[in-house]
Amino acid sequence: MTPKMMAHAQTVSVRPRNVGTSAARPALDFATIGRTPLRLGLGARRTTSRELEVVETASELLAATLLDAAPEDTDMPSLLRGFEATVPSSDGARARRRATRNVDAPRLGLKRMSLGARGLLMNEQQEDAESEEDALLATRDRGRRGRKKRGRESLSANKVFGRDELERQTHEIARDKENLHVRRSLLHNDIAEITNKIEALDAIRAKLEQDLLKLQEDELELDDELLMVQERLELESSQNSQSGSMQASLMASSRRRKGPAFLPSEHDELPPGVAFMSLECGTTPLSALDFSEPYGTLVTATQDDAHPRVWDLLTGEEIGSLRGHTGTVKALQVEAHLCATAASDNTVRLWDLRRVDADADTGEWDLSDVLEEAEEDGEGTEGGVVVEHPQPRTNGVRSSRTSEDDAPGACVRVLEGHSKAVTALYFENDTLVTGASDKTLRQWDLTTGQCVMTMDILWAISHPPAAPAGHMPGFPVAGATAAAGAFAVPTPPYADGSWELYQDFIGAVQSWEYALVSGSGDGAVRMWDMRTGQAHRTLLGHTGPVTCLQFDEIHVVSGSLDKSVRIWDLRTGGIFETVKYDHAVTALQFDSRKIVSAAGENGVKIYNRTSMQHSTLSTNGHTRPVEKLRYMDRYLLSGGRDAMVKIWAL
Repeated sequence: MTPKMMAHAQTVSVRPRNVGTSAARPALDFATIGRTPLRLGLGARRTTSRELEVVETASELLAATLLDAAPEDTDMPSLLRGFEATVPSSDGARARRRATRNVDAPRLGLKRMSLGARGLLMNEQQEDAESEEDALLATRDRGRRGRKKRGRESLSANKVFGRDELERQTHEIARDKENLHVRRSLLHNDIAEITNKIEALDAIRAKLEQDLLKLQEDELELDDELLMVQERLELESSQNSQSGSMQASLMASSRRRKGPAFLPSEHDELPPGVAFMSLECGTTPLSALDFSEPYGTLVTATQDDAHPRVWDLLTGEEIGSLRGHTGTVKALQVEAHLCATAASDNTVRLWDLRRVDADADTGEWDLSDVLEEAEEDGEGTEGGVVVEHPQPRTNGVRSSRTSEDDAPGACVRVLEGHSKAVTALYFENDTLVTGASDKTLRQWDLTTGQCVMTMDILWAISHPPAAPAGHMPGFPVAGATAAAGAFAVPTPPYADGSWELYQDFIGAVQSWEYALVSGSGDGAVRMWDMRTGQAHRTLLGHTGPVTCLQFDEIHVVSGSLDKSVRIWDLRTGGIFETVKYDHAVTALQFDSRKIVSAAGENGVKIYNRTSMQHSTLSTNGHTRPVEKLRYMDRYLLSGGRDAMVKIWAL
């Protein structure tokens, strides 16, 4: 020890020690520290708020129960093992073993032989070196010519590895195989991870596509709503300009009307896709139904009852019946307070639904009476009908006052002219079109009550328009043969196994201005010009009778007993899309977003035109197959073979 160090030690030993200070100092606990101000000093260092927070939560963290470790994947190698298996040095053992198997042998010129066999040229230096080697080999060969030839020994005959080397190679090979297994596991895991990422991206893509389809549906809905607003604007403008006029403003048919309908506020509270009301209409299947507006007036007809029933959809009560027909009502249409019915008694009747409950003591009414009362109420004519007092039995038109057997009160006119059952009708504004089993179509002027034109289906079949190239008739029997004589086709079995004889040669008609489309028993959809009475286009594709159809500015949608719904493009005349079902299609209606159809099952079929997805309405639904339907906006009615009418919220 140096003198300087000894002096320092003596100085330290002489200093007085405050022994009692540390003993008298009170002990600090964490609780006291937590209650002291943050500027409390411990020695020369101050305690921060972060340190106090750590001290307070330390005991809680230490006392907390540790979670069980996640199960290890036995197929997944450790990180270190994966590194060892994938580093480039892991292949060094294989290269070393390959080097130990190399044997010293005479120069054979294998490279030159390989290049020559492949037709490759060498540079001059390589050729000179190869020529020297060839000369050396040739010299050796000449020296060996005088020797006696012996069998060539194996290249491995003089190679000895030893036990230690062979055991070492055994362990190296096992290690290399283990490395290969590790690499294989890593690659499988990478592939699985990529697969999961692809599935996740596919799910995201599907979700985005669904969002895109939803935007497309919203755009179509907005287009329909805009059309409705424009129609409403035109209606109110015409009403203001024609105030006091006898001629009422004419609205488009509700079957072509687009956009939202007026619904009670409580309708939004109903669960979609559920039948919230049921009406019992008799004991036999529904043959026709239609209603004026949501929660308005409903008219239903059944197969065994010649008197259609009238219902109040707001209360679900029956108002009365339309008495006058003597046969089954095959088709009907309701627009506001005007109803047209077509029956198997070969007649068409027009009804004022406001007079249904007034048939007890008021007698019979005429269309002129309906017009006069509409003028007094300030409502104008109903459904665009303006009628003068008709003369009895004029051109197949008979006033309801001409016979005591006619329906009292509600019936305002009887149209006669068809020789067989009238199976289809459609009216809009002052034009009515009917189709019957006598294979004719008739156009009626509701202003005068006269039949202004008759169109013969048989003539159209025998004089078909020029068909586009590649179009072949779809019905298995020639059109003239199918239309000749009495028409009767058995329907395909429904879902419950029942079937019936289909005898309606004209299954459906619809008109718009001068355009008329009809579907008939020969499987053809024909387009007519009502100015000339000629069929100018025939759409062929169905293999069974056409039972229902509807068209707009671009498409015709038709349903048939061949279990299909076909969408036709009016611009090309070809089939745009075909929707297949398991049973016959008996009714349909469509808009820009969906096609609702009755396809021989207990549920109502809905086909989404944007997403091309199918859905079925069956909750609280029918117990037998649906045959008829009609909807407006989010309000749908269906009639089934169980004689029930179900009202659905869409």
